[in-house]
Amino acid sequence: MFQVKVTLAILVCKMLRFVGKLLGKGSSLPGQIALKLCPDVLGRMKLPPYIIAVTGSNGKTSTVEMAAAILAADGRQVVYNKEGSNQIEGVATLLLANCSLRGRVRGDVLLLESDERYVRHIFRWFCPTHLVITNLYRDQLTRNGHPEWVYQAILPAIRPETTLVLNADDPLVSRFAQGHAPERVKWFGLEESAASTKEHYGVYHDGARCPVCHGRMTYSCYHYAHIGHYTCEGCGHSRHAPDFAGTSLDLERGKLTINGGTEVELAFRSIYNVYNILVAWSVCALCGVGWEVMAGVINNYILKNGRMVTFRLGGHRGTLLTSKHENSVAYDTNLAYIQGLGQPCEVMVIVDSISRKYFTGETSWLWDIDFDRLAAPHVERVWLCGRYVNDLAMRLDYSAVPGDRIVLVESIHQAAAALREGGELPVYVVTCFSDRDKLLVHTQLEQGEG
Repeated sequence: MFQVKVTLAILVCKMLRFVGKLLGKGSSLPGQIALKLCPDVLGRMKLPPYIIAVTGSNGKTSTVEMAAAILAADGRQVVYNKEGSNQIEGVATLLLANCSLRGRVRGDVLLLESDERYVRHIFRWFCPTHLVITNLYRDQLTRNGHPEWVYQAILPAIRPETTLVLNADDPLVSRFAQGHAPERVKWFGLEESAASTKEHYGVYHDGARCPVCHGRMTYSCYHYAHIGHYTCEGCGHSRHAPDFAGTSLDLERGKLTINGGTEVELAFRSIYNVYNILVAWSVCALCGVGWEVMAGVINNYILKNGRMVTFRLGGHRGTLLTSKHENSVAYDTNLAYIQGLGQPCEVMVIVDSISRKYFTGETSWLWDIDFDRLAAPHVERVWLCGRYVNDLAMRLDYSAVPGDRIVLVESIHQAAAALREGGELPVYVVTCFSDRDKLLVHTQLEQGEG
């Protein structure tokens, strides 16, 4: 009788997923219905030998996509949630849509992007062989509160038999290794480079106090925000030597060297991209992929998930940099990228909606973003657009950006039309997942969409 319930759940999920694809609908509903029909169906699946989960505040979608491309190039059959549906209903849809009627998932590697809030629910039913934790930041106050809260939410998902793949440069992430068998912890990180700084930059410093004993932390260098090389003066909680290290980085030339021997070209010269590459390299190496295959895929890799998109708007060549709203670290790294370009350009910041899931008009997070970076002399104009244009204007009024460079246009359509009418400077658009599409309908996408 029980096997009948499992088969029924699988059949219903497959049919609903087929219909959903025809209608262009999301991928959570089929899994939601299947879980109602058979609540423990995920515990009845026959899974591949490698089950790799990626969670954390930022970088999940990009690293999973990159790792999937590497594994496929190595001849592995990879099942992964390419649509980014990363809560338990979306994971259920993925597994049931890719299994036989007897519940065997077809693939060599199961690669899961997992929402940090819900990872403990997903892995109630099965255990990942590898769990990657990318980073923990202040992120979306409406749902995630403080990084310490997110740490506590992830903690129940960690099993003794799972190999943890942790960011050595994040003091909160490295805390997950406490009490875990050392042979089941692997580390990735970035060595000090020309892109590192001795001083902390940002409105707040979540690495100022030790997450273990709350003593004072000292840093020998920072890569960005609280990510860097740290030691607690009290309990000694400190950065581990990485197993998979970026040993040399030149963002200006777009060169990254991994483990001292393999150099790769960076299609996107951002510190975020460097960490995404290190995660993908780590998990694929742990699956037995050779460095030649990994380097061949990563070299100048352009993401396909829409995180970076190039387009044409009249005479302007545009680049869309996706920044998660309510997440100042995401904004700061993209603004730092623009600041470091050194070539004349224009910048458009759009805040037309704040959350895709929760209705909120709360914009205090704008004050956590380092908009002073847009005061760089090569940024000739800053366009502020969207429903919350006045909130943006108030924030930039307190920044170092000269007022005569700022243009306010509430309508995204009107801003796009004004740009299209004249000028040829490159345009960098900083906005979130949902607002990007409101601009792109007025543009011509180029080949090589990121």
